[in-house]
Amino acid sequence: MQISKYLLASERDAEWGLTISTVGFEKIGPWEAYPTKGHAYGYFFNVDKGRVLDEYQLLYQSEGEGVFQSEHQRETRIKAGDIFLLFPGEWHTYRPLSDKGWTSYWIGFKGKNIDDRVKAGFLTPEKPIYHVGFSNTIINIFEQALKVADSENPNYQQTLAGIVNFLIGLMYYRERNSELQKNSAQVDIIAKSKVMIRESLETCTTIQEIAQKLGISYSSFRKLFKEYTGIAPTMYQHNLRLQLAKELLSSTDESIKEIAYRLNFGSPDYFSSKFKAETGMKPSDYREKCR
Repeated sequence: MQISKYLLASERDAEWGLTISTVGFEKIGPWEAYPTKGHAYGYFFNVDKGRVLDEYQLLYQSEGEGVFQSEHQRETRIKAGDIFLLFPGEWHTYRPLSDKGWTSYWIGFKGKNIDDRVKAGFLTPEKPIYHVGFSNTIINIFEQALKVADSENPNYQQTLAGIVNFLIGLMYYRERNSELQKNSAQVDIIAKSKVMIRESLETCTTIQEIAQKLGISYSSFRKLFKEYTGIAPTMYQHNLRLQLAKELLSSTDESIKEIAYRLNFGSPDYFSSKFKAETGMKPSDYREKCR
């Protein structure tokens, strides 16, 4: 069983940053012929020779097993719960195992949004496979994409672009979170540190003191915190103080001087300079705008 939809995008759609070219689903039983027929020109391929696409594709295997191989990935077993990502210009091939078959969903896309993520290193041809596990949520998202593609209602391309962005974010989050959760002790340290930092915004407590209370050296804590959150703990503390400053400026009558000392910025001038660097306006202007 196979359902596939091939889509067109206008120049206006492309300005959105992401356009969708194909959405599909197939269920291959054990010993059934593969690839299935009915694919548009440029998509059908010989599994022995492989192919090269001019777009990205995201494929989710909800059942069965298969193999995948690309220029940067040696032949690797694909299991139920795996997502693999195809890259434009990258040779690849894949197929279900003959005695297993598989159930597969896919969506093809291109655009500046995804190019920027690849350029930034969030997604790479060297790591095309993500294990996210069996997920009714992901299956429902793909089925919704099929419905949207089939309807082709006005602005359906933008809706599908949102679905792709959500799928990629969910894929990246699940894999990354799964890796980090393997060390429960480290996860516990980061969770506790976040609470301690939030509770100390109106005190003189330093990150070094928080690390000491957690029984870890500052250098090790800083490295660990940044690995888990993507930001240094001092910057995390600083940004939380600026957020609280915005709240106080917009919801209280405390003076700028009082807020500066309350949040341990050292001086009103230092507070103002940091606040302007973050928001583009002085605290007094921010307060006036909010009110």
